Amino acid sequence: MGEKEQAALEQRRRRAAAVVDILEKKYPDALCSLTYRKDYELLIAVRLSAQCTDARVNIVTQTLFERYPTLESFAEADPGELEQAVRPCGFYKVKAADIRKSCRLLLERHGGHVPGTMEELLALPGVGRKTANLLLGDLFHQPGAVVADTHCIRIAGRLGLVDSADPAKVEQQLREVVAPDKSNDLCHRLVLFGREVCKARKPDCGNCPIAKLCPYEKEAGAPAKKTP
Repeated sequence: MGEKEQAALEQRRRRAAAVVDILEKKYPDALCSLTYRKDYELLIAVRLSAQCTDARVNIVTQTLFERYPTLESFAEADPGELEQAVRPCGFYKVKAADIRKSCRLLLERHGGHVPGTMEELLALPGVGRKTANLLLGDLFHQPGAVVADTHCIRIAGRLGLVDSADPAKVEQQLREVVAPDKSNDLCHRLVLFGREVCKARKPDCGNCPIAKLCPYEKEAGAPAKKTP
């Protein structure tokens, strides 16, 4: 890496640290928006959240986890009944099948618990890197977990912390600039910030606490960039 590239990287790291500090004050409780009590319940909730709002998922899982109170009950669930139970979350046939298969694998291979490595998580049906990072960060508190969801990608791009909208590249580039012990909580805060302030279609730059750090805000009326 040349001197110019190293200087640019250090600048992004300083900006990332400042963003982390501001958002920690604005959102002191960096909690996952999904409601769960057991490790496998978070796995299920995250699978249901694909192409669905967290608010709707929480409504569905409130009764779902009562109807299927154990890992075994999910693994042995009637496919048709489980499909109808998760239908409000969309793509219900695929999601129900993934949930049943994942729960069986947890019982057969992992002693009834969600595994704690990226490799093992990616082997579960319907689990990609975004889901795996969320589980590693929230359940195992592993440093360096980056959940590259739509809010993270959009806001990190606007802030100039990343130069790509590809989730894998965003994950890699954020790892380079965000302190490992701050990354998981930052991603949760970006979700809250993205819903409240830095919205996809019309960011509220006038009331943004990090506007002074943001290249996007300084574009003075420029058309919105194409973001996720």
